[in-house]
Amino acid sequence: MQTVPLAQQEKMSKPIVNNLHAINIAGLVKGSFKIIAPFWPLKNLIAVNPLHGLEDLPIEEALKTGATYFQQPNLPENMETINRETIKWLQAYLDEGQATLSMPLRKEGLYSAWRKLAVYDVKLHYNDNQKKEWLKLVPNTAEQAIAECLLKLGIANEDRERFLKLLLTSLPGWSSYIKYRTEWAGLDVADQHPVTQADYLAIRLIITSLLWPEASTLLEWHKEAQAETKISTLEQIQKTESNYRLPLLEKLSAQPPQALHTPEAQWVFCIDVRSEPFRKALEAAGDYQTFGFAGFFGLPVQITDAVTGESYASCPVLLSPKHEVKESPCTHEGYEQDRKGYERLIDLKRLYQSLKYTFTTPFALVESLGIMSGVWLGLRTFAPRVAAKIKLTVIGILRKPMEVKPSLDAMSFSEQCSYAEGALRMIGLTHHFAPLVVFCGHGSTTQNNAYGTMLDCGACGGRHGASNARVLAAILNRVEVRKQLINNGIVIPKNTCFIAAEHNTTTDEVTLYGNQESVDIQKLKKNLEKARTANSSLRLHQMQKSTAESKAASYAWLGSQDWAQVRPEWGLARNAAFIVGPRALTASLSLEGRCFLHSYDYAADPHGNFLTTILTAPMVVAQWINTQYLFSTLDNIAYGSGSKITQNITGKIGIMQGNASDLMTGLPLQSVYRSDTEVYHELQRLMTVVYAPRQMLDLVIHSQSILQKLFGNGWVQLACIEPNSRKTYLLSRDFTWQNTH
Repeated sequence: MQTVPLAQQEKMSKPIVNNLHAINIAGLVKGSFKIIAPFWPLKNLIAVNPLHGLEDLPIEEALKTGATYFQQPNLPENMETINRETIKWLQAYLDEGQATLSMPLRKEGLYSAWRKLAVYDVKLHYNDNQKKEWLKLVPNTAEQAIAECLLKLGIANEDRERFLKLLLTSLPGWSSYIKYRTEWAGLDVADQHPVTQADYLAIRLIITSLLWPEASTLLEWHKEAQAETKISTLEQIQKTESNYRLPLLEKLSAQPPQALHTPEAQWVFCIDVRSEPFRKALEAAGDYQTFGFAGFFGLPVQITDAVTGESYASCPVLLSPKHEVKESPCTHEGYEQDRKGYERLIDLKRLYQSLKYTFTTPFALVESLGIMSGVWLGLRTFAPRVAAKIKLTVIGILRKPMEVKPSLDAMSFSEQCSYAEGALRMIGLTHHFAPLVVFCGHGSTTQNNAYGTMLDCGACGGRHGASNARVLAAILNRVEVRKQLINNGIVIPKNTCFIAAEHNTTTDEVTLYGNQESVDIQKLKKNLEKARTANSSLRLHQMQKSTAESKAASYAWLGSQDWAQVRPEWGLARNAAFIVGPRALTASLSLEGRCFLHSYDYAADPHGNFLTTILTAPMVVAQWINTQYLFSTLDNIAYGSGSKITQNITGKIGIMQGNASDLMTGLPLQSVYRSDTEVYHELQRLMTVVYAPRQMLDLVIHSQSILQKLFGNGWVQLACIEPNSRKTYLLSRDFTWQNTH
């Protein structure tokens, strides 16, 4: 049992007589959490810059500050002990259904529940009577507890915010999840147990007061770490950038202007870098024109399944849903039977999960299903494609696929017209409409991968894009909407049909939705398969090396059903640029799946309103993705999540290394490395290239503080291609333009 010095015992037993109200707790909490980036849970992962809280600083300063706070591999031993005791309570309280027995009192809130239960935790007081008594008498509110502990630990007024930052950054993953829960979660936690940032800091401080009364020495440790930290990373990044950026700009500026014609079909894909090579392959397969648009298609909607009641926000986290769109199965012969089959499959999944996680039933489950599970495990391991076909067949028997249709009742007619016109004008599709226009969302397929939702979409919380595509197609197929668009200067031919689709970025399969009676469906599917084959071959060729091992790894990457492979896809690795302009800029270039492509026609945007939206929403999302890959590669332990081999899921929230680590908030080693030592993702910041006059860009930047921050502090490099001269310019950090030649 640990002993406490007599002087410390007296200090702990005496009440705090100082004026607690003199401490600005709200300001301290807010200021300390500013350094922390949010972390979304596994069910709806999105990419985030781990130094998001430092973006107000020039990137040189942010890198150094981040290193002193987040990249310290050796914390003081007492701090490690405090972390272990904090983690076990956070695991219990924040669990989202993995635990067999839930922590009591969670509805009361994190601090209130913990305060009532902590006295029973021997690891906090080691049965020391004075510690137990003090723990029983801690204040009822988290704010009071923070003030009392800061005084008890002897933290000077000028050091308090920095001390709290150290408590957060010495366990940054869990702090990031608290940041998400308190500032970003929205509808996702409407019915969950409450938590506040003050709750979390109060618990950290109380545990620190109990286990390390001399914790003020952490401030000295941090000063020494600051003095010893040296950053040479930016030079390495800049070297990689210089080898990529200028050659790309030269290629883009040399492209001929777009020749106007009416193609056989027009496809609107997500700006995702994985869409770019498939777009090029599809254009080569037929008389098709493609566009790039943010994958939620400009619709801030909440999608609700009318059968299951499941509801989720289907738009980027930077936006809040404005409309609830219900998706219902299309009625047809045998509809009731299909619906019941769908419900049976859901009930079967729920039953299996309950048996799997209940305290005693897993033993019976193993006994009854052990042999069958063993055979299935072997089949999935050694013949994954065969196993996948069997699974699809069984699911098809239990539940036939049902076409769904969205209800537009939640949107007024004027809102529908606004979304339709905004989407078309944003990408410059206002004339030369093809007979078929396809809005193609995207998702991915991966097995045994905790990061699966992040591979679906890096912005929309892991949601597939088909639902939004169906909504926009339904709006644009309405005769009344088209009549209103004519009044606004957009004439859509009567024979133009809008349908929805979804692109699987792992397999390049495209699923079509909606009325296809006017479409030569066989020809369309043939060309889609041609594009799929061509793009898969190209990806394999780009990734291959001379060794048989690399060939095998590359081939496995193309398969979505092999759970033995840690790289079913490398997601958005090697992303490097965000290009805003007409397709003619990029159509003939091989961009190797490294560029986000957003269609844009500056001539149709005289006031720069659409450009403002593109640069302050999709580009910001692209910057988050870019920085997550950059920092996960730079330091995969501090900013990534280490190797998948030693990872465990905790509470269905996130990943830990081993059984009691910090939450790992970044990408795994296997997402950014070819091997344990060879990097796959290239270290470079995002370059944004805009095909528009510099004067227009200046006006947009001047009106948007977020752009001033990202461009002025060096997080993103902005390049401009002047439409008239085709000369290229780079924006300096003092907001002057420099000719690249």
